Amino acid sequence: MTMPVACGADVGAGLGIGAADLQIAGLVPLSTVDWPGRLVATLFCQGCPWRCGYCHNTAILDPRTPGEVPWERVEALLARRRGLLDGVVLSGGEATMQHAVLPAARRVRELGFAVGLHTGGAFPERLRALLDEGLLDWVGFDVKASAPGYDAIVGRGHAWENAERSLRLLLDAGIDHELRMTVTPALIEQIPAVLEMLGAAGASALVLQRARPDGAPAAFAAQLDAVADWPARFDAAVEAARAAGRRLGVEVSSR
Repeated sequence: MTMPVACGADVGAGLGIGAADLQIAGLVPLSTVDWPGRLVATLFCQGCPWRCGYCHNTAILDPRTPGEVPWERVEALLARRRGLLDGVVLSGGEATMQHAVLPAARRVRELGFAVGLHTGGAFPERLRALLDEGLLDWVGFDVKASAPGYDAIVGRGHAWENAERSLRLLLDAGIDHELRMTVTPALIEQIPAVLEMLGAAGASALVLQRARPDGAPAAFAAQLDAVADWPARFDAAVEAARAAGRRLGVEVSSR
């Protein structure tokens, strides 16, 4: 099968790439948490250009690793779950890293299911293609940090440049979405700047997610475990963020 290509423009269009070329690292047949309010199947796409230290999916970051779930298994699942599932979420990794995300989204729609996407915005042109074609019903967008801290958090250059373009594309599209930020002890101080940035961009809500050690890289898990009052510190940061968000027109919630 065609391996995922780490580039922004959809140069694979017209080259015969189809849904069957999507490299899928894992498949969750029923999820109640990946798309708020919906029952979905979730596809974890192989490959991500970023290297966030708290990532819980480090095993699927290398784009050179072949997928383990054939597309035929996805279609068989959807055939069995028609009328039971609301949609399919394309997650990762970074689903927009692969050219095949477009034909995969088209095929899911052809089968009668809504399409959700989890993305960090690393490939704005592919996100634009999905939005322009009307292939997405909902997007969960991961806001990593304030603008000055973006590249350091994801471990790659030009990350904020791409994420900002993707964020503005999403907000301009007007489709249902959720903006969320995974908060670590080191990122607490960046929350006010993130809220300022989102308010200026026209965002109306942000979900703060408490970083957890479960499934995270060993070094990060050890650092987090060493912060004995981490849950309390996170709760205090959420309260402060709610107050700041009210001033900026950004509703803050947490999970």
